[in-house]
Amino acid sequence: MKKYRLLVTVIIAMGIILIGTSNPLTNFYKGTNLINKPINKKEDTNKQKEFLICIDPGHQERGDSKLEPVAPGSSSQKARVSSGATGVGTKKPEYVLNLEASTVLKHILKGKGYKVIMTRETNNVNISNSERALFANKEKADMVIRIHADSIDNSSKTGASILVPSKNSQYTSNIYENSNKCAESIKKNMEKSNININGIFERGDLTGFNWSNVPVVLVEMGFLSNYEEDRMMSSPDYQRKLMQSISDGVEEYFTNK
Repeated sequence: MKKYRLLVTVIIAMGIILIGTSNPLTNFYKGTNLINKPINKKEDTNKQKEFLICIDPGHQERGDSKLEPVAPGSSSQKARVSSGATGVGTKKPEYVLNLEASTVLKHILKGKGYKVIMTRETNNVNISNSERALFANKEKADMVIRIHADSIDNSSKTGASILVPSKNSQYTSNIYENSNKCAESIKKNMEKSNININGIFERGDLTGFNWSNVPVVLVEMGFLSNYEEDRMMSSPDYQRKLMQSISDGVEEYFTNK
């Protein structure tokens, strides 16, 4: 009889504990050591947010035509940085558009809990393409997202493009795989959002890639040389849609990493 009463008392006590907790099942398992990991996956999700993302809004207000090596130790040189193109419809400079969109991306990523740094947060700077890459290297960024817009002589050309470092380059072969995986995730999420995208392209001639020691993806949002797409890229709603798809792609990349 005493054993029976003791068993009933234990059952009642555990019932009170279970009812009084916000997550009874998880706390029961914790208290009884039946599992070592929580049922709730929030802890695993939070681990993803330890990653540091560097956003590089392309170009700047005033270009710098002084030359710098396109890669460490290379004799080939390019201008340090340009001011970029200008929208045919909006007349908005690319450097302004890039910073607008990058700021939206920063807020979305920070809202997801990621740590975010930016190579620039104003237009009146002078930061070369190699210096932007070296900044991300120094901060040990887990991923760099470079934001740009395209422009060509063909005004009918439209669509976003994603650029990644070349897998065959002596400077970027070691960062190609992770860069491309992230690019594939971004592309998939852009397609889900019905964003017109031309594809993923390897580039071995970009200074910002060749100086990078960390994975990097460059997104060309669309063509400033196309009247409709130029105006669309300046739309807050479209910017949000585009940056949301990029951030979702980045998150998917880190989740599967």
